[in-house]
Amino acid sequence: MNVRIHPSWQAVLQEEFDKDYFAKLTDFVRSEYARTTIYPPARQIFNAFDHCPFDKVRVVIIGQDPYHEQGQANGLCFSVAPGVQMPPSLVNIFKEIQSDLGKPFPENGDLTRWANQGVLLLNATLTVQEHYAASHQNRGWEEFTDAVIRILCEKREHLVFILWGAYAQKKGAFIDSSRHLVLKSAHPSPLSAYHGFFGNHHFSLANDYLIQHGQQPIDW
Repeated sequence: MNVRIHPSWQAVLQEEFDKDYFAKLTDFVRSEYARTTIYPPARQIFNAFDHCPFDKVRVVIIGQDPYHEQGQANGLCFSVAPGVQMPPSLVNIFKEIQSDLGKPFPENGDLTRWANQGVLLLNATLTVQEHYAASHQNRGWEEFTDAVIRILCEKREHLVFILWGAYAQKKGAFIDSSRHLVLKSAHPSPLSAYHGFFGNHHFSLANDYLIQHGQQPIDW
């Protein structure tokens, strides 16, 4: 399947890779890619980890599912490749950045530039069947990504966790807010953006926290 993950993550996650649930998850994912159309492309399943080594993580944004239509998912939550129409949630994210920081609207929705600066764009579920949202939930991915968050919480300090919407907030409920900054608001989807997402100032708050702890701000 040409799956790859950065060596720094391979080291800290090896215990998870050795567990029975991950072996079952791997078998399921392999069979799904062989059987039907799955997103993202197999080589991009761990894209978030490839672009953001463990010791370089500064901000974690938690999403739910990869996009499930052709050409959208690229292994980074909320992100789409250049040339792909921006989904509504991503448009609203950029609107908030524009309002919060005065930055112009970007030309495309590729968030790789964030990942390369230390923003881990982590979906709770890393694969999905074409046209079927949530089709790979409850197969083991959630246990794996819970472990990712837990290991970051335990082994790193002064990270920023951004939790948009009830799902992300439930997933991040165990994060120690005395060691890390936890930012919560409504989800940027059109259904909820006007009910607490717009005006959350998460991007400036994240940068203020990073600067306070001797780190470079993110160029959002």
